[in-house]
Parts: sequence; C-alpha cells; structure tokens
Amino acid sequence: MSTTESVATSSTPAADGPNPGVSAPDASFSDAPESSPLPAATSSASDGGVATVETPVDSSSFLFTSEGVTESHPDKLCDIISDAVVDACLTLDPSSRVACETICKTGVVIIFGEITTSASVNYEQVIRDAVRDAGYDDPAKGLDYKTCNVIVALEEQSPDIAQCVDSTKVEDMGAGDSSTVFGYACEETPELMPLSHVLATKLSARLAAVRKEGTLDWIRPDGKTQVTVEYTMSAQGVPIPKRVHSIVISAQHSEEVSNDKIAADLLEHVVQPVVPSKYLDDKTHYHFNPSARFVIGGPHSDAGLTGRKPVVDNYGGWGSYGGGALSGKDATKVDRSGAYAARWIAKSLVSAGYCHRCCVQISYAIGLSNPIAVSVNTYGTCTKKNGKGEHDLVKMVESNFDLRPGCIVRDLDLRRPVMRKTAAYGHFGREEEEFKWEKVKDFTKL
Repeated sequence: MSTTESVATSSTPAADGPNPGVSAPDASFSDAPESSPLPAATSSASDGGVATVETPVDSSSFLFTSEGVTESHPDKLCDIISDAVVDACLTLDPSSRVACETICKTGVVIIFGEITTSASVNYEQVIRDAVRDAGYDDPAKGLDYKTCNVIVALEEQSPDIAQCVDSTKVEDMGAGDSSTVFGYACEETPELMPLSHVLATKLSARLAAVRKEGTLDWIRPDGKTQVTVEYTMSAQGVPIPKRVHSIVISAQHSEEVSNDKIAADLLEHVVQPVVPSKYLDDKTHYHFNPSARFVIGGPHSDAGLTGRKPVVDNYGGWGSYGGGALSGKDATKVDRSGAYAARWIAKSLVSAGYCHRCCVQISYAIGLSNPIAVSVNTYGTCTKKNGKGEHDLVKMVESNFDLRPGCIVRDLDLRRPVMRKTAAYGHFGREEEEFKWEKVKDFTKL
C-alpha cells in the first residue's frame, strides 16, 4: 500500500437521510464525527494496490477484522429472496413450514426447497420484487428484475420430519432438525455487539444508502466492507477497542468515474458519517476499491447462494456461529429460532451485569422439544454479581428461559412476517421493534 499523503479534502458529510426499502441499522453512532481527520495513508486503484501489514505499536494489543456486505451482494441477495419467500408464506399462513434456498447468477434466479403451507403465493413475483428492491434493474448491473429468468423448484416438507415437529400444543413441538446454535454479547458498543462488526455492518448499510438517496450517482448495488480494529486486553480479560487500524471498501461503480473520485467520495460520504472520530487517527489506513476496477458486479461477477455469509449475519467472527444458516427458514428450524434465543440470553446476561461478555451455546436433537445441553462461557469475565458464578449462570438461564422450540416461537413471536428485515445488515444488534430477541430480560423481576 502506498504511504503517500492523501490529497482528498474533508468536508462536513451529508446527513443520513431515509433509506427506502432497506432494513438497515442506524448507520451512525451518537458520537459520529462532524468531520473526521484526514487519512495519512489512503490506498486506491491509482496507488497500484500494494499493501503493507503493520503490527500494533503496543505489544499488548491485537488486531481483529470483521466484514460486511450490502443487501445487493449476490449471497446477501439470495438471503433476502429466501426470507421474502418465508414472509410471503407467514403473511397468509403463520403455521407455514419453509426451507427455501436461492441461487442467482447472470440473468437467472432459482429457488428450491421444501414448503408446506395453505398460502397461495406467487413466488415469481416475490422474487422479482426482491431483485428490484436490491437495485438490480439493468443487465449492466448484473441482473434485471424485469427480464431475468426465474425458476421455482419447491416440494412439501418431508413427512418424516413433519411428524416429529407436529404437536397438539406449541410447547411440545419438537426441533425441526438437530442443531447447535450460539449467541454472543459484549460491552464494546451500545448494541452490546463487537465494534469491528458494528462498524463493518454500518459502513455496508451506508454504501446502500448513498446509492438509494442519490448522493453518489456513480455507485452500483454490489459492495463489501472490512474494518480492522486494534484492541487491548484488560486485566479482566475484556477486549477494549483502541482505534480503527484500517478500513477496506469495495463499491461497484459505473464505467466513467475515476478512482480518485471514488476514494474521495467514499471517505466523505460513507466513512465520515459512520465511524466515530475517536477511533480514527493519522495512522488509520483506507483501502478504497483496491482491486482497481469494480464495474462488473452482482450475480454477473459472482454466483450467489443463501446462507453463505454466516459471519456477516452473526457477530463478525467473534464468539461462534452454528452449523446452519439463518435465512430461508421458518422458526420451527432451531438453526434460526435457537440462535435468536441464544443472543437473547447472552445480551440479557451482559446487560444485567453478570459478565462483561459471553457466548451461549444451545444444542438440540431433531424431534425433541427440550435442548440437549446449554452452556455459558464468560471468557473469565463473570462478575459474581449476587454471588452468581459461571456455573450458576447456566442454572439461571435454564430457570428463566424456556428453550423448547415452540416456546421460543411463542415468546419471541416468530410467526410474524419479519424475516426479510433480518436478512441484510445482521440478525443481531438491531433495535427495531421486530427484533424481539434484542429486548433484554429483566432478571430483577424474576
């Protein structure tokens, strides 16, 4: 990477406006800067794309990177289409059983899977609407909702699976599959999420916003971000964010825009409104479209597939994530509902002050209603609040959260058509009303 001084100029960034059609988190922190400091080192295509790797100055520090993608990234587009199908079924039949996968490539979208529902759904229209909302309205962008080929290959749920999930009472419903799920929470941000993940996610959301608002007329739908944060570890074993080490943004663009303009616009209109100035300094590195050219994007450049962005969907590489994808599934699939419950638990424990961070694991066996095992790992940060050690936290969880699949569906109201909103910009760390697993349980009232 070139270490020449950036010639980009700084100005007050445009205020965040409405983001129609995007279920994105708020793309700015409360202390986001009016104007961020100019970068001392900026890489763009004109720099030749040569990067250097720097170790943290403080030997007690370490670097951690998280990535994000826009809603129009091919894999994320497939997640959105799959969840649009789930919502279309739940809207008309809340008891629908849905397992819907999506593939997209140049000029074609295919959905396939198993759906059992009383709803009469125009799947082709659902697909075309989702592709349109993602901004693919021209073959030059990689896909056109008006002309793309749509293939629907759906069957009913296997009766062998259905018989072990069905029950007279919702509380007795068996798990739709064997699964291991995880939930994570920490004190790094107001959302109780890792800072590296939050910043990467919000930068991706901002990339989509400046396209939809018309702020940057050269930007096209596909995009990806990476944020590397330098952390130090406290004596209590808590990672503390010190600074942003580097930011990588790849934004699909029109043919005529210059790389210098791309770099200047991304700094002013994407980075500055999102990243708090306290995390930026004269050693922060910026890599804007380091591949030198990103005109061909979307499904034309890379095939998309449901469930291929689990780190983006979960915690940015922190904690763990389960063996199954989240999108394209109704809530009888514990890959999804169990993961939501695990986040609910982890966030509640951290919010209540029982630990500074934790990872919750829940495991299920197909057909059984009660989980096989529950564990809580606080990474040594258990505070012993009210005399509760780490082993006591597991007992407290089992006493205060009914983790049978049917009870999770009931308590989190997961038969609502809210799944498409989760498909882009993270299933966790969101404050919208639909994300009920983000509403912490008050242990003082239990």
